[in-house]
Amino acid sequence: MPYLLRTIDNPSQRNDLFHRVAQLDPAQQPRWGRLTAPRMLVHLCDQMRMPFNDKPTRFPGLARLPIVKQILLYVLPWPRGIQGPPEAFRTQPGNWSNDMAMLKKLVDEFVITPSTQRCSEHPILGRLSRRDWGVFCYRHFDHHFRQFGV
Repeated sequence: MPYLLRTIDNPSQRNDLFHRVAQLDPAQQPRWGRLTAPRMLVHLCDQMRMPFNDKPTRFPGLARLPIVKQILLYVLPWPRGIQGPPEAFRTQPGNWSNDMAMLKKLVDEFVITPSTQRCSEHPILGRLSRRDWGVFCYRHFDHHFRQFGV
């Protein structure tokens, strides 16, 4: 299914993501990369805060060009080992259950936000619509769940 049709805003697709994350174990080893499962979980929490960050870091680059951004967001598979912005790595893991509950809370807050609300820029991709953020969130979760085999 094209990523254009996959979004964290879709209730069944969101439920599928939470079904997958529930299969994770804190001791689970990644298939690639250096993130531990607890670190990945809080990384996703930090990413869910990004659409509402009032002062994002800005990285110049080709990814901000509209056509490149659309291809990266909707077409190309994400490479393994891609490095995210500092905003996505601020929180240290705590209690697994609490971190899982926080992720659910942040996703719920995102999806109830009106689609007309203007979101912050993504540090790498630049200005994203609310719809683009929903697709980005889905793809980001999916990328890391594949990393951990769920």
